[in-house]
Amino acid sequence: MSNSPFEGAAPFLPKTKTIAAMRKAVDGCRGCDLYLHATQGVFGEGNAKARMVLVGEQPGDEEDRQKRPFVGPAGKLLDRALADAGISREEVYVTNAVKHFKFEERGKRRLHKKPSNSEVQACHPWLEAEIKSIKPQIIVCLGATAAQEILGNQFRVSKQRGIPFAHPWAPHVVATVHPSAILRAPDHEQRRKEYSQMVEDLKKANGLL
Repeated sequence: MSNSPFEGAAPFLPKTKTIAAMRKAVDGCRGCDLYLHATQGVFGEGNAKARMVLVGEQPGDEEDRQKRPFVGPAGKLLDRALADAGISREEVYVTNAVKHFKFEERGKRRLHKKPSNSEVQACHPWLEAEIKSIKPQIIVCLGATAAQEILGNQFRVSKQRGIPFAHPWAPHVVATVHPSAILRAPDHEQRRKEYSQMVEDLKKANGLL
């Protein structure tokens, strides 16, 4: 039996699991300790009947302040990559595996800190209910946290990116890098290469629809 006082998100989901109801309820989630420090919960956003759902890791600093996913630097890069892949942001739904921002403070800055496996698992009921409400044709995992949450801990984005997998949540699940990883690349050439690969992964995903 777990010694943790936190039992996961399941008890905090609303009875009616529509996107609107869950977005309203997520601020009341006490399924793990991340709510203690984050400003607010950040639920997914976009077309509630989207054929494509993109799943990242967690909200960042800007997302935590605005209560919207993918609105910071990584979100702007994702918007550009979607456009270059011929995908409209208005037609997709974007969300994260974890709904509260995990960070460490450096002076006045709040720097992203990777969520633990237990925190990702605590948030699993939100993501599952969210995707089951939308019923997408394809899920695109952005980065290792999202990919391993959906496809299992043995999944490696570096080796298996762009390959479609069948899954109970959707006919196709595909993984690519998280846009923040491109922003962290050491030089312009590496960023250009990683960005081009991400666009190609998104084109492949779009081609499955």
